Amino acid sequence: MTGVEAVALTERYQMANYARYPVTFVRGEGSWLFDDLGKPYLDFLGGIAVALLGHARPEVTQAVSVQAGALLHVSNLFHVPAQARLGERLSAATTGGKVFFCNSGTEANEAAIKLVRKHSFDRFGEGRHEIVVVEGSFHGRTYGGLSATAQPKFHKGFEPMLPGFTTVPFGDIDALDAALTERVCAFLVEPIQGESGVRMHPPGYLKEAEGMCRKKGIPLVADEIQTGLGRTGAFLACERFDILPDVVSLAKGLANGLPLGAVVARDDVAAAFGPGSHGSTFGGNPVACAAALAVLEILASPGFAPSVVRKGERLFGGLMGIASRRTGVREVRGVGLMVGMEMQGEAKPLVARCMDAGLVVGAAGNVLRFLPPLTVTEDEIDRGLSILESVLPAGGGCP
Repeated sequence: MTGVEAVALTERYQMANYARYPVTFVRGEGSWLFDDLGKPYLDFLGGIAVALLGHARPEVTQAVSVQAGALLHVSNLFHVPAQARLGERLSAATTGGKVFFCNSGTEANEAAIKLVRKHSFDRFGEGRHEIVVVEGSFHGRTYGGLSATAQPKFHKGFEPMLPGFTTVPFGDIDALDAALTERVCAFLVEPIQGESGVRMHPPGYLKEAEGMCRKKGIPLVADEIQTGLGRTGAFLACERFDILPDVVSLAKGLANGLPLGAVVARDDVAAAFGPGSHGSTFGGNPVACAAALAVLEILASPGFAPSVVRKGERLFGGLMGIASRRTGVREVRGVGLMVGMEMQGEAKPLVARCMDAGLVVGAAGNVLRFLPPLTVTEDEIDRGLSILESVLPAGGGCP
């Protein structure tokens, strides 16, 4: 099938809820994508932080092939060996608690929302169900995740949102302290806000928030869907900010492209989910879990995390260099291989220019987002930076 045919069929038979670029990718290898005409593109978006180890990673392909040849699906009415092993690995790498498996980030946040409310109900009965979220947050597009998303533009046309969510201003620790009342069952926060344009909390904010939650007996829920799994140079971004959450939601790159999400909660919180309290038909699918086990094995290999830190510093430094030569750049921010470049105008026109030049990046309003595979090489980082600078207007600014 040609790209033209794929575009025509998509437009004819699929709902128009995605603003797609007129490109049809048919193959990937490492940090590279190839379209139907054979044109190569350096991928600095990674399927929106999903292609964690790059495209067609051999170890993942092998794990998927072996598991698919043995058993595709059995349901959670029975025990699943790959799922059991993965639960052990995720527990050890996060809270030390118990795991619930699902299929996506928004499902993970839905499960986390239900879990903390049920945990609160079991402890206190009715009346303590509010969840505090931060202005600019993004927690998914299903109704629970959408209601927790403190960006009104995502709510428009879908109101009313679910009740029980309280929004505090970004970076305002005093407002958070005031909001953590006896009606609150959890504080839900992204260690770094991704969909808002790689927004960093003020220094010390997360640590102070953790202390407040501990003092008041309120679970801290970290949405690590985009920031987790080594993206920042640590397994959880929370580690970079010296905090330990009570509940963690994960997804994105967990299975390097297969649909898999997870919630990991410390034992006392996890106990709120008894038989029948929550479920997922496909959650913890054997093939996805096999892929995730291969991913975790590589993430835990000696030197891998330090390499992400090193490459993140190279990307950040290169973007800062471009910013010093272009008046159209307002700020560069991020940690590890999660970096944003804030522009003076809308970023989407620059995304299109990068695409034409063979570089795939993302946009969030006026922010260019860079989420390359963690396996990107330093030479590839330099090449991506060179392409980016070549498409920026000579005098700076956005077209």
